[in-house]
Amino acid sequence: MAHIVVDDNEMLEKAIKRFKRMVEKEGIIREYKKREYYEKPSTILNRKKKAIQRKLMKKNRKGKSEY
Repeated sequence: MAHIVVDDNEMLEKAIKRFKRMVEKEGIIREYKKREYYEKPSTILNRKKKAIQRKLMKKNRKGKSEY
């Protein structure tokens, strides 16, 4: 949970920017968007498998270019 303390002499815009940075860093917005709609377990599994395949293909491409 993102929590900031605003000082009396701190500008509100600066505090908002600090809060936005903290929310971005903790991944709260990303997590919200991911959980916004129900996703079937099979869909989650397929998405994860595709992500792993993309990662492996990228790794293989990098490995071949080094030779």
